[in-house]
Amino acid sequence: MAAGQSPERGMVGAEALIHSVPVASMNAPLRFSRRQFLKTTALLAGFPAIVPASVLGRGERPAPSNRLNCAVIGLGDRGPQLVGALLELPAAQVVAVGDVYRSKGQRERARVEEHYAKAAGGSFRGCAAHQDFREILARADVDAVFIATPEHWHAVMSVAALRAGKDVYCEKALALTVAEGRAMCAAVRRTKRVLQVGTQQRSDRWFRRACEWARNGHLGELQTIEVSVPGGRTLPAAPPTTPPPDLDYDLWLGPSPWSDYNELKCTFNWYFMSDYCAGWIQSWGVHHMDIALWGQPSFLTERFTVEGTGVFPTEGLADTSLHWDVTFTPRKGPRLRFTDEKTRGPVGVTFTGDQGKVFVTRGRIKTEPESLLEVELKDTDERLPVSDHHVKNFLEAIRTRREPVAPVEAGHAATTLTLVADIATRLKRKLTWDMKAERFVHDAEANRRLSRKLRRPWKL
Repeated sequence: MAAGQSPERGMVGAEALIHSVPVASMNAPLRFSRRQFLKTTALLAGFPAIVPASVLGRGERPAPSNRLNCAVIGLGDRGPQLVGALLELPAAQVVAVGDVYRSKGQRERARVEEHYAKAAGGSFRGCAAHQDFREILARADVDAVFIATPEHWHAVMSVAALRAGKDVYCEKALALTVAEGRAMCAAVRRTKRVLQVGTQQRSDRWFRRACEWARNGHLGELQTIEVSVPGGRTLPAAPPTTPPPDLDYDLWLGPSPWSDYNELKCTFNWYFMSDYCAGWIQSWGVHHMDIALWGQPSFLTERFTVEGTGVFPTEGLADTSLHWDVTFTPRKGPRLRFTDEKTRGPVGVTFTGDQGKVFVTRGRIKTEPESLLEVELKDTDERLPVSDHHVKNFLEAIRTRREPVAPVEAGHAATTLTLVADIATRLKRKLTWDMKAERFVHDAEANRRLSRKLRRPWKL
């Protein structure tokens, strides 16, 4: 909810007051008095109004002291999926949901409360809906936040959450620029909080096994790695119009440049507008690029050349790549080729060595020779972290304060390679990338594309 708006009619008690809670340390502060704060705190202490048996520790769900209070921000496509995953985990309690579309927040709040009421065999009113994410970060009762907004919000929102003392699950791609991803890594180190990246293929046994075969020499010496993902999309032009009344459009834009609202922008289509995402080369690419790096970590410290071609829309709203073919060539070790599926498919990751080959994608793995599928790791082989449920792994990392299966540095590295690929296709020339320095070598024009200016008053 924007500053100055009153709570939605029909909300009562703590739920109504929480819709006006600001975060004083955040950018663009909201007005909030000490009296309001004390009143809100007192009311929240009494939440939920109707207490199910599980809250008292009876039944299968843990007592409140053993549950993590979670909030999900961004309720378009992925956010509701995360809400659903949390509702099935006894160790979690969804206490808040947030979206710049007020109606989406209300919808998910109703879903959460219906679920918990059914589980308790009664009624339940313990989930609040927020239109402004800063209200969620201000809540002392929130342990962890799940960020499922468009990419242009990931860095600012995650860093703010970390500073507020929250552990963070941030959807992929990690950030819109390399500089923003590095800022997120620094914030995790500085705050000592847990951040899990939503590259959930690390919680799939076949992706893990393919990477372990590659890392431990079961394919012989690696020659090439091939990554292919879905290509981009075109969008028609759309005239400016008035935002719907339940959308805080200024907050949707956030740190990205101001532009007029249109009916296509604030839907799934934002993936293909570079003010908000670099397209499928980034947001789909990061999934399989992450697996490539998991199986061949030498790219994490190498200096390598990168060159490629790209095809871009010539009209309409979309301005991200439709097709691309990019090759990363290190001084030694395997080359990495990154394409869209039309250029060279199928979608997935292929590790090719001089003694074997493995192709892995969601739901399928294929090896050459077939006997490789029967290969078991040796006692001396390196084993990767085991996770069979990405959200559950995050909650376990919060409990143990250990690194999750998809830590921030891994998400940053995979996102970085996709952004480097995008820059190479736009500049149409061979570049040299230094992974340690996170800079292009002797190329000021390319380096200028590693960061962006944030729209005031937002900052990292």
